[in-house]
Amino acid sequence: MRPVIQTQWQSAWQPQLIGTLLFLVESQRLLLIEKKTGHGQGKVNAPGGKWELGETLLQCAQREMREETGIDALPLGCAAELRFVERNGPQWLGYVFVAREFSGALTQTVEAKPFWCAIDAIPYQRMWADDAIWLPQVLSHGLLSGDTTASPLVFDLLFAAGELLGHRQRRSANLSLAIDTPRGDLL
Repeated sequence: MRPVIQTQWQSAWQPQLIGTLLFLVESQRLLLIEKKTGHGQGKVNAPGGKWELGETLLQCAQREMREETGIDALPLGCAAELRFVERNGPQWLGYVFVAREFSGALTQTVEAKPFWCAIDAIPYQRMWADDAIWLPQVLSHGLLSGDTTASPLVFDLLFAAGELLGHRQRRSANLSLAIDTPRGDLL
């Protein structure tokens, strides 16, 4: 069964797709990818993708990082939940993780061209419109300063045909799904 979530625009919103993003931070730089295939092709973002049966959201984030960059990263935790309410398309629920520890060699893959970027030079103009709203807050969030008790941020984002129409950060909201519970056949 899919979760039923109250958003600013719908009282019983249900995601059709659930995915993760994993932002790897080292010193004052961030690992990003240029997406070469699939959803978001041509855009810049963090490694990420769809949650698969039998894996936790945390495992999904790690798997997608490895598949798209060749890097094994250890997420500190979940920094944000993103609720993409789309008027004319699929409904996405996203979980944003951050990591500071990693191993492996950065490798371009069929799916993505990874690159390091200075945190003060993030190419927001090449990213999804909503990234400029929530990513700066995620990067200044408690996880990166070592505060693993900081509550995740939760954002409702309204789109029509991929165009951002509105957004709202929810104060003191809980995550809709547990990040360490394997996915059953909910979707």
